[in-house]
Amino acid sequence: MRSGPGLRHDADWVVSRGYPLSVLGRKGSWLKVRDFENDRGWVLRSMVNRTPHHIVVSNVANMRRSPGTNSRIVGRAKYGDVLRTLDRRGAWIKVRHERGTTGWVARRLVWGW
Repeated sequence: MRSGPGLRHDADWVVSRGYPLSVLGRKGSWLKVRDFENDRGWVLRSMVNRTPHHIVVSNVANMRRSPGTNSRIVGRAKYGDVLRTLDRRGAWIKVRHERGTTGWVARRLVWGW
């Protein structure tokens, strides 16, 4: 992510593949974006894709076998973990962790789309 729309601007930080961002604006081939912590910057449009991901915003998010708090916990994700979005059902999201674990997490514990 850069401080402005162009290669002449400093790269402030690097985000991992799938890192969810919210688009705030556009300038040419650049997107002005923000992340879940409200950090803002610019990314080249060709470097992003529309594959849905979420990021954990709670200290720990239990990943469950099915959507619901009575379902068995199959894994845990921690603050800042990026999760690939697979499905949505009401207040629950089915995700895949980068470690390969698949499960359902409560939507209130994550940010993204």
